Amino acid sequence: MELSGLEPYWNAGVTGTFSYFGVHLNRRQLLKASIALPLLKEEWITSASAQAPSSPFDASSVRRLAREAAGLPFKAPDSKIPDSLKKLDYDAYRAIRFNPERALWRGENLPFQVQFFHRGFFYSNRVDIFEIVGGQARRIRYQPDQFSFGNTAPPAASEDLGFGGFRLHTPLNNPDYYDEVCVFLGASYFRAVAKGQLYGLSARGLSINTGQPAGEEFPHFRAFWIEKPAANANSIVVHALLDSESTTAAYRFTIRPGEATVFDVEMVIYPRVELQHPGLAPMTSMFFFGPNDRNDVDDFRPAVHDSDALAISNGRGEQLWRPLSNPRDLQISTFADLNPRGFGLTQRQRDFAGYQDLESGFERRPSLWVEPIGDWGEGAVQLIEIPTKEEVHDNIASFWHPKTPLQAKAEHTFTYRLHWRMDNPKSSALAIFSRSGVGSRGDNTKLFVLDLIGDRLKSIDPTKVKGVVSAEKAEIRNIVTQPNPQTGGWRLSFELPVKDKTPIELRALLMQDNAPLSEVWVYRWSP
Repeated sequence: MELSGLEPYWNAGVTGTFSYFGVHLNRRQLLKASIALPLLKEEWITSASAQAPSSPFDASSVRRLAREAAGLPFKAPDSKIPDSLKKLDYDAYRAIRFNPERALWRGENLPFQVQFFHRGFFYSNRVDIFEIVGGQARRIRYQPDQFSFGNTAPPAASEDLGFGGFRLHTPLNNPDYYDEVCVFLGASYFRAVAKGQLYGLSARGLSINTGQPAGEEFPHFRAFWIEKPAANANSIVVHALLDSESTTAAYRFTIRPGEATVFDVEMVIYPRVELQHPGLAPMTSMFFFGPNDRNDVDDFRPAVHDSDALAISNGRGEQLWRPLSNPRDLQISTFADLNPRGFGLTQRQRDFAGYQDLESGFERRPSLWVEPIGDWGEGAVQLIEIPTKEEVHDNIASFWHPKTPLQAKAEHTFTYRLHWRMDNPKSSALAIFSRSGVGSRGDNTKLFVLDLIGDRLKSIDPTKVKGVVSAEKAEIRNIVTQPNPQTGGWRLSFELPVKDKTPIELRALLMQDNAPLSEVWVYRWSP
């Protein structure tokens, strides 16, 4: 479907007003107005213009640009576009379609093709895109005849507007058809799919001050350099320059589509000022309701979400599973760690019966797992859950927050791998939680019913299985463990008396003797 990569950006995160500790932030306004970029050196601007057909490019080129930009005053990006484009509504913008026959490398029998997004609507900032061939960077020129405009008047042929973003296509599901596999559009957002998947959650290049009272800063990808692949390549390399009021950064993405689509990410950050609240490998998703949280929801569907939990493999070797919620008030959860092994927002429920939505296909949305390469030191995985009354908002965010601020005028390097896939790539013999149900049991008592599955549970002695449940500043009653013949796994249930309106931190797992049988379920119950 044309512009399928655009749909999630409208449906997930550029609309709605959210409140961080009483400070109201409109993400549309932020993406539109608060992103600004500095001008680079005049000689770079010249080389990037039509006056220079190409310029030398090597593996350190974007790093040099980012380092130079970090030392220059901050200025706004080029956001000037004709009024006819700036005033578009969503439907009119979506009607502007790139002509697939004009795709980069079309007809060259290469494993990838590139299509481009027009500027307009909320995507007014100019993005320059370059093709890298033989160590030379050639800027891809915008031309109005690359697009069909629907009922919108096209710009003059002489106007070089640049682009709003781009998307990559490759034969992912069928060898005879180039499927859309990833899209970069809006601030530093990007998303991808693996074989058989539909777009769901987003990744970001960098987040700054997410969840802070002063408000969030949205860095922006200013330019991309796409390396032309060989005819037998199974990956493609994309370089990117990120910029914002507080920092610049250089990225190198090596993208490998397949049963799991994998991004190898090399990131170098050059802060202009000390970054006290950076978010590394950030991701955003949507959780409206599910079996653990559907208060005041009148909907025929059992669940509506792009992700159902945060999973963490921490430096101590624990596997944590934190079901998401749609809270009444903003919730921030912090999981302190040293050298994390991985974390991600997951979609574990893979049956249509769990959603009953013929159009959205939530069971086909990807999970996204971050695998740090090397030691990231002390810090925390942070989870932010924002209240929402509609499924069109990205109300979930997660990222790695370093304990030590990133110092200004320094170089900070991080390498990690992003796995877009159906399940968590971290294999484990432990049983996993497949469903978390929460309901009422009489006055002021909540009943939690947790289902677990896994081969580990099929050969255990039932008399030795024990459910271990703990709560912070609360009493746990009636812990029950029993086989679940419907799933071939086990069920762990318990009751939580609620005496006041204070959130309660919970932790549960199955044990056999003194050994864990399952991952660790962690949850914040909020009134």
